[in-house]
Formats: sequence, C-alpha cells, structure tokens
Amino acid sequence: MPASFDDIQIGQVASLGAMAVDADALAAFAKAFAPGWSVDRGAPDSMIFAIWTRLDALAAGNFQQTKRLGVDALRWMRNPPAGELLRGRMTVMAKDPVGDDKGIVIAQHDLLDEAGRLVFSCLTRSVFQR
Repeated sequence: MPASFDDIQIGQVASLGAMAVDADALAAFAKAFAPGWSVDRGAPDSMIFAIWTRLDALAAGNFQQTKRLGVDALRWMRNPPAGELLRGRMTVMAKDPVGDDKGIVIAQHDLLDEAGRLVFSCLTRSVFQR
C-alpha cells in the first residue's frame, strides 16, 4: 500500500495476507463464542470476522491509516473447514480529501478461500494521512 493518502489510487488492490483456519483454534472458538456450533460445519461467522480483523490489523500497521471510521455491508458467503487457507485483500473503491493533512478511503475487503471463492466481504471507511 502506498505511503500516504495522495498516493492511493482508486481500484488499487492491497494484500492483507493469509491465515489458515486452525482446527484447535476453531474448536476453542466455537466452545467459547459460538455455543451449539458444530465444528463439522466449518468456522462460524464470528470466527471468520475475527480472522479478517486480525489480517486487517496486521496489514494496517504498514498503511498510513490513522483511524477506522466504520465497517459496513458485512456479508458471509460460506463457512470454511479447518485447514482452509484464507487470503485477504483490500480494494480501494473511493477516496475523499479532508483538509490538508488527511483523507477518507472507502475500501472493500474480501476473504477468499483456496479456490478463490468469496468467504467474507465488507466495506470500510478509514482516515489516512496526506
């Protein structure tokens, strides 16, 4: 991802990295946060969101993002099984300068499975330094 708001291009795609659905983590997560969820059904939606949050947080450390204003339009398409590798990506949909020192970036975030199928998607609004 470019160093500042002004270098970001609409349509630009940035990798958020990858993470596998760990079988032990899935079992522990389901027990703690998704009572009644059978791990045979794959990762529950709340765990998929947690995986995206982790990938996004790690990737955002390399961006000039200063604040997340919102996460909207959350969509869950499937529940990947244990062992499935999920890849995250962010696509810049729009940007709007706000004064001389910051701007707002609207982006779509996707988690894809190993076959390239959509697992999770959301829209974000974030403040970036100019």
